[in-house]
Amino acid sequence: MSKTLSKTGKKGQPKILLLIFLIFFVISLMSNILGPIIPGIIDSFSLSYGLAGFLPFSFFVAYGFMSLPSGLLVERWREKPVLLLAFSLAALGALVFGFVPRFGAALGSLFIIGIGMAMLQVVINPLLRVTGGEEHFAFNSVLGQLAFGAASFLSPMLYTYLNNSLYQPEAPSWIRMLERWVPMDMKWVSVYFVFASLACLMILLIGFTRFPRVELKSDEKVELGSTLNNLLQKRMVWLYFLGIFSYVGTEQGIANWVSQYLQDYHGADPGTVGAQVISYFWGLLTLGCLLGLLLLKFMDSKMVLILFTAAGILTLLTGLLASGNLVLYAFAFSGFCLSVMWSILISLALNSVDFAHGTFAGLLCSGIMGGAVVPLVIGGLADVLGLQAAMFFLFIPLGFILFIGIWAKPLVSNSRVSSIQELFKGGSNA
Repeated sequence: MSKTLSKTGKKGQPKILLLIFLIFFVISLMSNILGPIIPGIIDSFSLSYGLAGFLPFSFFVAYGFMSLPSGLLVERWREKPVLLLAFSLAALGALVFGFVPRFGAALGSLFIIGIGMAMLQVVINPLLRVTGGEEHFAFNSVLGQLAFGAASFLSPMLYTYLNNSLYQPEAPSWIRMLERWVPMDMKWVSVYFVFASLACLMILLIGFTRFPRVELKSDEKVELGSTLNNLLQKRMVWLYFLGIFSYVGTEQGIANWVSQYLQDYHGADPGTVGAQVISYFWGLLTLGCLLGLLLLKFMDSKMVLILFTAAGILTLLTGLLASGNLVLYAFAFSGFCLSVMWSILISLALNSVDFAHGTFAGLLCSGIMGGAVVPLVIGGLADVLGLQAAMFFLFIPLGFILFIGIWAKPLVSNSRVSSIQELFKGGSNA
């Protein structure tokens, strides 16, 4: 345990860990709300699908701009100021969206919120490593992902609750307060007032918390100049960047358009059925991560990636071509199929180079901007071909992920065990 951590005292450590898990929760809550509310925004602003695609674009393109700069900010300013700045930006963006519910203002405010979320993503993992101890980092990372997944599951439910409670006679007092600022025909605006309040609460919690000093390990530091140039010259680096780009693009392409698709082709109410499907999508994605952790103890990570990607292709095809409740089940289960892709792609990438892991990780996180581009492409295609045909575009990034699973040749393969007994004994063979 570092000397810098001991200054916070062991008694304060669990509180800081809980705060970190809460940050994971808030990041997810604010990042994954667009899917459920896009049908409402389209209706409020009379948007084409192409214009609606700029909403997730404005949010996720911020990751492309801020992932590497955020690493440099953390090294210069340290963790607490960057966290405070990130949540201040999130609060500002949410308030702008809430008080000025116009399409142009929405694009700017979503970009501001996205910058804040990108900064949080860069800060949180090194802080978790130091606060919880390196020996517990893997376990705490899984807990953090569970907090992230729980918020993804609850985020659509929050929208459904607000949508059903606003302007109802039996609404609680805090809902009555929201009605002062939320137009009756734009109930989706309410979620951003909730997010602004939550971001302000996080600013207060962080402001009164004493953080340990985080000494970044050599493989966590971001180095520009020759190091970045050496990485950019490698074809393999670009392929893994495109792998992350493809994964986040697929994830957000489904999450952002499925509610509108179900409304257009199956008459499903986006405020209830659509939001529920998106909620189950994120919930099953979280559960799939747990199964993935178990499978990775017995199987090569490349094979796990291939199997889950193939299942994802079949599941998405079912969702687009089937009828009845099978469509709802298929789209929800597609989250389960996507669950292992992020962690496996990241590990395959980092295990394929023996230098500059911090800079490479920053480049990979820039690939999160795939969540900006793919939904935008689907929206543009939908205006020309229809939304159903446009969503077939998702098979391109899924096919590329399948290619990565076949092509990858990491320097280090994932550690595996040969039996259940060996798993519980903690033994492994590489």
